[in-house]
Amino acid sequence: MKILSITAGAAGMYCGSCFRDNALAIELLARGHDVTLLPVYTPTRTDEPNVSRHRVLFGGISVYLQQHAALFRKTPRFLDRLWDSPGVIRAFASRGVSTDARLLGDMTISMLQGTRGVLRKEFDKLVEWTRDEPLPDVINLPNSLLVAMAEPLRNALKRPVCCTLQGEELFLNGLAAPYREQAIALIRQHVRTVDRFIAVSGYCAAFMSELLAIPADRIDVVPLGISMKGYERRDDDGGEFRVGYFARVAPEKGLHVLADAYIRFRRRIGTAPVRLEAAGYMAPGHGGYLNDVRSALQRAGLADEFSYRGALDRPGKLAFLRGLDVLSVPATYDEPKGMFLLEAMASGVPVVQPRRGGFVEIVEKTGGGLLVDFPGPSGPPGPDNPEGLADALYRMWSDRGLLRTLSARAFEGVRANYTIEQSAGRLLEVYEAVLKSESPLRSSVA
Repeated sequence: MKILSITAGAAGMYCGSCFRDNALAIELLARGHDVTLLPVYTPTRTDEPNVSRHRVLFGGISVYLQQHAALFRKTPRFLDRLWDSPGVIRAFASRGVSTDARLLGDMTISMLQGTRGVLRKEFDKLVEWTRDEPLPDVINLPNSLLVAMAEPLRNALKRPVCCTLQGEELFLNGLAAPYREQAIALIRQHVRTVDRFIAVSGYCAAFMSELLAIPADRIDVVPLGISMKGYERRDDDGGEFRVGYFARVAPEKGLHVLADAYIRFRRRIGTAPVRLEAAGYMAPGHGGYLNDVRSALQRAGLADEFSYRGALDRPGKLAFLRGLDVLSVPATYDEPKGMFLLEAMASGVPVVQPRRGGFVEIVEKTGGGLLVDFPGPSGPPGPDNPEGLADALYRMWSDRGLLRTLSARAFEGVRANYTIEQSAGRLLEVYEAVLKSESPLRSSVA
């Protein structure tokens, strides 16, 4: 099968969606399929061999210039190639180019206006690029924010287009009014141009069906999967108990909630040896947030028990996870993916997570952790109450038999349900079904 898979770069940071897209491409290539992984906005950053193309379309610099100055909407292609160079884009991205939805409302709307908006030249360049490439059997878009690519690609190539749904609602919800409402309305208009939507979890499928008015029978679930290469069982030395956090350092991922829970947990266990270890990408603008977390721990007299390891490459990640006893990323929103849970479980590290979003199906399917209901002080559930987290951490610390049982379930459960081989196999089933069906959408849009 010839597959054109578009992937969205994230301005130089490690990104779960980039990891997923790249890992699937590696597995499909290993099976003999012809995969072209094409980055847009910026080059992607992964911790496995990166199989994406060197060229970047919809280069972040070009898109920015065309959004803010009409002159650049008319510049010749040879000039565009200067600032579309991956090296130039990386240089700008390394200076902290923002991916904050609050600052990107107008650009998001322009992308969703497609060939009818101010970025028409970029859509034309995408179609021109395809003319020099082998004709694909199927095209996949990485998220619904790029759904405006579907119509010009289908019209030019007469091939079905799939669109992945993998967490873009966080970005949409971060858009300031009226951009959020405009963006959702525009995505809904483009739904008819897509042959099939692919959600990364059952939760994601249900939520995005309602948010974007996508008929439920047009969404297939292809669960996440990771390569198990290099993952080994955690170091179970029975000594210092290590609570871990491995995700982007940002308020919505909940490091502050975990720190609060750790303080409460620490008060219950006296002087027993424990630590809180954190790692993950941190945007330049979130340094103050990390300082606030450190300050809270310092006020509790626990500053010496906290370490932040920064963004880790693959060997560093594998070593970090093996050194944990439990992992918790108490996101304050309904996270649809949870790639970090799979990575921890692959090392036999059980998890403690809020009962929300995609976390529920991962923990229940693997059996590799505890889910916390987060009852608020007045009764109804709320995402920011750390007491339930502290209780779950205490259960694992005080009952090492439970810890070992959950560790074994995590290690085995993730291999039974969430390997990249399984994910790629399911994705191929979706593609094959799309190719076999004569979609009425194709003729209505072409």
